[in-house]
Amino acid sequence: MFRHSASSRRIAAYLRRGGLIAYPTESCYGLGCDPDNRAAVQRLLKLKQRPQRKGLILIAAHYRQVARYLQPLTSNQQQQLQEAGAQVTTYLMPAHHSAPRWLRGVHNTLAVRLTAHRQAAQLCRGVDSALVSTSANRSGQRPARTYAQCQRLFGRKVWVLPGRVGKRKKPSTIRAWADGQIIRG
Repeated sequence: MFRHSASSRRIAAYLRRGGLIAYPTESCYGLGCDPDNRAAVQRLLKLKQRPQRKGLILIAAHYRQVARYLQPLTSNQQQQLQEAGAQVTTYLMPAHHSAPRWLRGVHNTLAVRLTAHRQAAQLCRGVDSALVSTSANRSGQRPARTYAQCQRLFGRKVWVLPGRVGKRKKPSTIRAWADGQIIRG
């Protein structure tokens, strides 16, 4: 998907400028942006018609990409988070006090998944950053599962990256980090 560093550099530069992307994940196309770019996050929320108070998910290829958004984890906890990604589990984790409200919404936690989806992880590694990851749809609608559906849905407002969605039929399971309680199954 992103074999050439030139394409990774182009995507990273586009994200830094506030661009929105759609990319394949475990169960559907994800809609994402640079999590540190408030204007991009607000445009994403407006496009998706999603209230900011709900918060957003960050995906990453490894813990280092999300560490600054979270309260520190031990190496055993980091391993647990990595293994959860392989099981397509997103955790609501204690957010660092500096984690932006535009990501957390009204919560003191942040939703994080270390993705095992090959292309999504490769994208995060290529741009050397975590990404906002919400389903590529308008709130309440079915998520897009193909490149063509994303293009029809978002037009030129989003750079749609080619790739293959995973075989999973449901979105990631969301669990509370503190006690493992399932929030979304």
